[in-house]
Amino acid sequence: MRFHFPVIIIDEDFRSENASGSGIRLLADALIKEGMEVQGLTSYGDMRSFAQQQSRGSAFILSIDDEELAQKPEETIAGLRAFVQEIRLRNTDIPIFLHGETRTSRHIPNDVLRELHGFIHMYEDTPEFIARYVVREAKAYLDSLPPPFFRALTHYAADGSYSWHCPGHSGGVAFLKSPVGQMFHQFFGENMLRADVCNAVEELGQLLDHTGPVAASERNAARIFCCDHLYFVTNGTSTSNKIVWHANVAPGDVVIVDRNCHKSVLHSIMMTGAIPVFLMPTRNNYGIIGPIPKEEFRWENIRKKIAAHPFAKKAKGKPRVLTITQSTYDGVIYNVEAIKAELDGKVETLHFDEAWLPHAAFHDFYGDYHAIGADRPRCQESMIFATQSTHKLLAGLSQASQILVQDAEHNRLDRDVFNEAYLMHTSTSPQYSIIASCDVAAAMMEAPGGTALVEESIAEALNFRRAMRKVEQEWDISGKNWWFKVWGPDDLSEEGIEERAAWMLKPGERWHGFGNLAENFNMLDPIKATIITPGLDVSGEFANRGIPAAIVTKYLAEHGVIVEKCGLYSFFIMFTIGITKGRWNTLVTALQQFKDDYDRNQPLWKTLPEFVLKHPCYERVGLKDLCEQIHAVYKQNDVARLTTEMYVSNMEPAMRPADAFAKMAHREIERLPISDLEGRVTAVLLTPYPPGIPLLIPGERFNRTIVRYLEFARDFNRAYSGFETDVHGLVKGADGRYYVDCVA
Repeated sequence: MRFHFPVIIIDEDFRSENASGSGIRLLADALIKEGMEVQGLTSYGDMRSFAQQQSRGSAFILSIDDEELAQKPEETIAGLRAFVQEIRLRNTDIPIFLHGETRTSRHIPNDVLRELHGFIHMYEDTPEFIARYVVREAKAYLDSLPPPFFRALTHYAADGSYSWHCPGHSGGVAFLKSPVGQMFHQFFGENMLRADVCNAVEELGQLLDHTGPVAASERNAARIFCCDHLYFVTNGTSTSNKIVWHANVAPGDVVIVDRNCHKSVLHSIMMTGAIPVFLMPTRNNYGIIGPIPKEEFRWENIRKKIAAHPFAKKAKGKPRVLTITQSTYDGVIYNVEAIKAELDGKVETLHFDEAWLPHAAFHDFYGDYHAIGADRPRCQESMIFATQSTHKLLAGLSQASQILVQDAEHNRLDRDVFNEAYLMHTSTSPQYSIIASCDVAAAMMEAPGGTALVEESIAEALNFRRAMRKVEQEWDISGKNWWFKVWGPDDLSEEGIEERAAWMLKPGERWHGFGNLAENFNMLDPIKATIITPGLDVSGEFANRGIPAAIVTKYLAEHGVIVEKCGLYSFFIMFTIGITKGRWNTLVTALQQFKDDYDRNQPLWKTLPEFVLKHPCYERVGLKDLCEQIHAVYKQNDVARLTTEMYVSNMEPAMRPADAFAKMAHREIERLPISDLEGRVTAVLLTPYPPGIPLLIPGERFNRTIVRYLEFARDFNRAYSGFETDVHGLVKGADGRYYVDCVA
């Protein structure tokens, strides 16, 4: 299978009609005859940007005979050194050759020489001989790149074997027999379809029993992520969470759970028959979920919660698992070592749902604020699990996930027992492209490349924040002027912004709105950016005018900018390793355009044409007018405080979650309208979007605060089509009313 990695030649004479130019072009021609592609350039250009070319090339050939070197030797050597350092920051292995006729290694400092693979003197050997020398090194480098499973998969897809196994499209051949199938084949391409194979292909190994190249890749990823065991999962971290739970939790076990966890953890509670005791996070009035206070983790306080729980107090033994969301959607993370120190041996298993934090192990910025990393102490008794979405912030395909395990000193993973739970949730027909993306995503994070990728993500996120603050300063926000804010510490000076201390959530600081937090227990991950729209204060006070975030995000979507999550007056973006300067600068520009259209109250048919086609009732409404209408409704209903109160209100457990959901399966339920819900026991997960965090779980009673919110959502949805609040668990009846399934 042919990959395109040119040899990159940088020589100011590459296109010149002189002896030097002729010589380097002869070498380029010889490389092409050897089957290599060549990219010839005359200067480095922007050094840092050009150093990123290391991901596209098979080797560099750098001239040191340029005229500049003769005229300014110190300056030119400094430039060469800086360029080589930029390359090696990202890639320790790509071959780098120097090319010169009048200068030798005695002109080059040792710190540059030791990074080289060779020194080319053109006229001492033939271009053909030198080309073979370069090609040998370049091919050896390219051969070292693919990790085990990806290497095996590419070889299998390329060998042209006839297969009689499923899937039925037989390497894409079936699609060629149909016109629409031809379109599908042309869209996805031969390689993807040839690589879509069955688990009967022995040379690729088995995901289900972790053998062959799959096992080799999992071991390789475990080494890179500094854990004892690592398992690839091909249907998302929702499934990874369920595997961890089914491997450790049985019916009747007490479990300690972050109340604002992902719904997959709550599904795990329902599936395992566990008895959940919840730790309550803080929230601010922007709707941003804050950390669980450190006091909640104190063992004495957990014991009191268990003793006060109507079902947990009867259980015997230690809690089986503690599950914490690390990080929250908006980027709040915990000091893991502090949690381990408090709960080691008191809870059997510590599980960190790191769906949004797989990058943290690869940069010193994150320190102890992630679950498993190099040179981290082990627990004595409690085993550590981390579940990570490689598709969210790394380079995995959608649904690519992984489970990391760190053994305790006196508690080692039984791989066979664990794999029984793994088999329960893993398809017997896994998608091999997803496995390959897990393999490659891990290999991409190998030092130093992974560190450089995370460094760039942090740098781009910080530059975005700087750009947003610059716009604010130029607008001179006061009186009638307004601009968007990026949620984060107020005192981010240019000097300290790149230090971890600048991002710590300190006690009582107003910007975060989470109250009197413990020192050095929580920090904000700067690559998660929550943008605050005007109209709401962190205290919950509404301004006279405001701009609901739902309108901004619809505007952005019609201008080609799709955000991750939207709240009442905030929306969320992430600086993954795939984010570019062009992307975030486009966002800043689009926000400027929104401000201009808002200030001029441009009609919606002009600013949101696609939206108006679906909802013509807004055709004659101005952008500013619509913002003011919805803002007035939010203000009148004090909805910011209402949504905060409902998540921190007292949720009374009336049944075990598994027992309540069993009522659903047996249809022992009653479908009730919203007005009749207070005091009734829900049989379903009730999950408002935003924020997508379950509000009630099966077996809990509806309280008045939650019913008030549902009444607001019902009335708002009737009044503002296209801006409906989506609440999973609500059923819309034929009469247009909303219902919830409750235990009969």
